[in-house]
Amino acid sequence: MLDLQNIEFVVKNGAKRRAIIQDLSLSVKAGEFVAITGPNGSGKSSLARLIMGINRASAGKLIFNGQDITEKTITERAKLGIAYSFQQPVYFKGLSVRDLLQVAATAKETFLQDTGTDYEKLLATVGLSQDYLERQIDNSLSGGELKRVEIASVLARGAKLMVFDEPEAGIDIWSFARLTDVFRKLHKKPDCAVVVISHQKSILNIADRVVILKDGKIQAQGRPEDLKEELAL
Repeated sequence: MLDLQNIEFVVKNGAKRRAIIQDLSLSVKAGEFVAITGPNGSGKSSLARLIMGINRASAGKLIFNGQDITEKTITERAKLGIAYSFQQPVYFKGLSVRDLLQVAATAKETFLQDTGTDYEKLLATVGLSQDYLERQIDNSLSGGELKRVEIASVLARGAKLMVFDEPEAGIDIWSFARLTDVFRKLHKKPDCAVVVISHQKSILNIADRVVILKDGKIQAQGRPEDLKEELAL
């Protein structure tokens, strides 16, 4: 489904150049759940942003479902079926949670249809009550609430490739357990792939494959049970 070929991402600061991602190649198959982890500054979030098109690769190619998307915009990639959940979600002044979910659920086959097109059930999936449907997406929501609303909107889209950047950030333990269940359910959908940036072992342990980054390069990858020593570091 996704094929990253010799990707590089270089940041320039005057005459200085810093390689964030270095000659990285990675493939993600349909139906696969891939967790990407590694120390701070290893390039995890930068890689996620490259997949979505928020950042542009300095070199290499990105292929999605056989199509070269290297030069495509965020909007074009979204229309092809790529969805992204920010590490720090944004507010939408004047928009309710219901509005956001309705806008997100425009695809022919969505997560909402799998739950009977029920917005309340979708919010319950991420640990929020139906009362949140009429809440405004503004600073009246806590960081954790906003994060869960954004994840619900990603699920509503029913995208082919879902990229989550540290979904555990700002979420309490109870809600995080519910989100882990969401990833388990998505794991069973053969027509979509999930990429999660995370440090949480409970997420890493349910992934089909864990990719460990260090200094912008893949240090190791494999099944979580085969990487116990590396993941313990």
